Amino acid sequence: MNFIKNLLKNPTYGNGVDFSLLFIRIAAGGFMLFGHGWPKLIKIMSGDLQFADPIGLGPELSLILVFFAEFICALFILVGFIPKLAAIPLIINMLVIILVFHGSDPFKAKELPLFYFIGYVVVYLAGAGKHSVQYMLMKNKQ
Repeated sequence: MNFIKNLLKNPTYGNGVDFSLLFIRIAAGGFMLFGHGWPKLIKIMSGDLQFADPIGLGPELSLILVFFAEFICALFILVGFIPKLAAIPLIINMLVIILVFHGSDPFKAKELPLFYFIGYVVVYLAGAGKHSVQYMLMKNKQ
């Protein structure tokens, strides 16, 4: 139960850190949503379900799970709605990309997913901060 409470907790830290969390959410959530999630939405809507299957779940399920992470979870992080919970699928997604999909590739191929991974870990550990939908919702409940 504490795990769930911690996922829904949204501490504030002061303007400097709260704005920093806003910027990392905009960067990590926005870039993922529009650079990676949106093209997957277009791919799914066109009926093209061909996709890599790095962990043996099948290409269709892999595409759906990656779409969920890179579109839905990225959108939640961008706006700051349950960002700690939304960061978990994105962290897992980045780990699969880094360790499995690009496992034997040079560092250059892992650099961008590592950058995203770091951003999502920060969001998971710190939450959304004051400038977020979650803060506004929780503020109204108090």
